[in-house]
Amino acid sequence: MAVNLTETAAKQVMKFRDEHQLGEDMFFRVGISGGGCSGFNYSLTFDDKFDTASDSRYDLHGVAVVVDKKSALYLDGVTIDWHQSLEKQGFTFDNPNAVKTCGCGSSFSA
Repeated sequence: MAVNLTETAAKQVMKFRDEHQLGEDMFFRVGISGGGCSGFNYSLTFDDKFDTASDSRYDLHGVAVVVDKKSALYLDGVTIDWHQSLEKQGFTFDNPNAVKTCGCGSSFSA
């Protein structure tokens, strides 16, 4: 499985989707883009498009997660979790393919 979404992270995705009145037919798209201080940025968006030729779909804790096949090469085995503390809150990424990550945790190099 390319991507794992913890139950805590899935609850936050569903909460965001509900608060912003996004339909349950919206996919949680996980990907990467070039940039950031380490080379690649993680990308999290909602999308209503799914292409069977270029996307993979995973149903994780009630969330339909979609990953394009190019991003899947760099995200194979990644676990997305939700962190919340007094200092910060947000999604975290445990990526076994990352050789180096930045201090904020939103970019990596592979």
